[in-house]
Amino acid sequence: MKIYTSTKKIPGLESLSVTERMALLEQASNRISVPEKTFLNIIKLFVIVPVFVFLLRVATDWWSLAWAALILLLYPIIVKPLQYSLSAKYIKIKPTPTEKDME
Repeated sequence: MKIYTSTKKIPGLESLSVTERMALLEQASNRISVPEKTFLNIIKLFVIVPVFVFLLRVATDWWSLAWAALILLLYPIIVKPLQYSLSAKYIKIKPTPTEKDME
């Protein structure tokens, strides 16, 4: 599985606008299989659970709040590329008309 860090790097989406890319990714993410969705949700849990653990420790250590904020900032950096990569194989792109089709 290739990891895509940006929607522009997904094959077939390079020439589309941001709204078109996001609409196609939304449709593709609805087609992700159950095991893939489970895998993605487990990864999300591995990222979010430490935030709550650090928030519980704020009463004894204020630096825990900074660590929780740092993890929340890293959340999109970790989760979005995985979501893009899992959705990439389900993207259906409409063929663009060629000059031969226009005649």
